[in-house]
Amino acid sequence: MASLARVGIVAQRTREPGGSAGAEAIRRLLLDGADERWDAVGEALLLYAARRDHVTRMIKPALERGEWVVCDRFADSTLAYQGYGRGLPIADLLALHRLALGDFVPDLTLILDLPATEGLARATRRAGPADRFERLDPAFHERLRNGFRRIAADNPARCVVIDASTEVADVHRAVLAVTRRMLGAPADG
Repeated sequence: MASLARVGIVAQRTREPGGSAGAEAIRRLLLDGADERWDAVGEALLLYAARRDHVTRMIKPALERGEWVVCDRFADSTLAYQGYGRGLPIADLLALHRLALGDFVPDLTLILDLPATEGLARATRRAGPADRFERLDPAFHERLRNGFRRIAADNPARCVVIDASTEVADVHRAVLAVTRRMLGAPADG
């Protein structure tokens, strides 16, 4: 965000699930509690209820003001988690997306890729307890990684995979380079 601000780009930082009051309430429902609190369909419905609130109350108003929105996760995460990870039909999730958001999609999606075991190890080192998704078995996380790679392959005009197994500074440079190339952001001064 600081890199965007340094080149004069006003940007809002947000996350999913969450980003608006209603979506944050749904986030707590999704991430807290027992591992199998919700089945895949319930998760998808809750995620899209949160996403619709987030888009209508925060994202679209920011875009209408001419601001950029940088969101940690969005609809591709639902395809990956509930589709590829949990086995819901991708076509059904795409239909749910059309119902909730029409044809609204990001201009750019960055997929920070690393082996599932390394991602789980990083999550374990973070402060705080693991959420119910992080506690799922390694096979789920491998399906998840493969799902994100498939999404990127199916959407090459907006998705870019970045190797996240390198140093943080290298990942940051790669993110900035892709952002400049894909969205025409000026070089960071």
